[in-house]
Amino acid sequence: MSTFTIFLILIIIVSLLLMLVIMVQNPKGGGLSSTLGGGGSQVVGGVKKTGDFLDKSTWTLATLLIVLILLSNISLKENYAATDSKLLQGGEIENTVPDALPDPISTPDSE
Repeated sequence: MSTFTIFLILIIIVSLLLMLVIMVQNPKGGGLSSTLGGGGSQVVGGVKKTGDFLDKSTWTLATLLIVLILLSNISLKENYAATDSKLLQGGEIENTVPDALPDPISTPDSE
């Protein structure tokens, strides 16, 4: 399994987790944090409410997704570095144009 494939699997997993965290949040501040009671930044028993956790996890997952995408791009370039085209390596390119064009289709003379 190549490095790019591993990064691709990680990108899919992080994307699904990010979608899940975003779907749990309510755009008006309700969501999971209001279900468990009170405001989003209250401290109860030394533990912050879920609003801060969801906010931090969203930013963390988004940052991780960007980093994984950049790393996968680097690994993709490394995997295909050995397969550069002959033009980039300064080699000869085969002639793909035919030497002669085929005869045009002749139409029967109408008399």
